[in-house]
Parts: sequence; C-alpha cells; structure tokens
Amino acid sequence: MTNLGGVVRILRKEHARLSKEMRAVGAALSAFGAAYVKDAARTGGMSAAGRARIAAAQRARWAKVRAKSGKANLVTMPKKRTMSASARKRIGAAQRARWAKVKAAKKLA
Repeated sequence: MTNLGGVVRILRKEHARLSKEMRAVGAALSAFGAAYVKDAARTGGMSAAGRARIAAAQRARWAKVRAKSGKANLVTMPKKRTMSASARKRIGAAQRARWAKVKAAKKLA
C-alpha cells in the first residue's frame, strides 16, 4: 500500500506541473496567437476602387504615349514563319543521314 501511495503522490505532482505548463502555453497563445493568425492580417492591401483608379491612370499614360508616337492601340504580332513540306523533308533526310553516320561510327568503335 505504501508503494501505491508514493505513486499517487508522484502522479499528483506531475499533474500539477503539467497544469502549470498548460497555463503557461495558454498565456503565450493568448499573447502571441493573434499576431500569427492569417485572418488578422489584411492580405489584399488595396481596395478594388484603388486598383481601378491605378488601372485607369495607367491606361491614360499609355494612351498619351501612343498618341505621341502616332500608333494605333493595336499591337501587331510578327507573322509566324512556316516551312514548306519539301524543306521539312530535306531537313529530316539530312538529320537521318547524320544519325546513321553516328550510329555506324559507334558500331565500328
């Protein structure tokens, strides 16, 4: 029985220590928890109206630049260059010949 009493005393002491530790953790959370919550910090930083004002000002700046240079509002993309079928066949045949030469040299080595 005395051994059991000692175990109970140790368990109560451990319970008190852990309770004190939990209170300390709770205090730290209440002190610092609000600083690390995602919702506490505003993520956007700018209202939609503010973004719209900035976008309108930027469009006006670009309109002024385009008016000065005399170009239209269109951006012309360069024409995509294509290759004829016969040119592709010639290039493919030359490439196959090069690889055949490399493979033949590898077999001899």
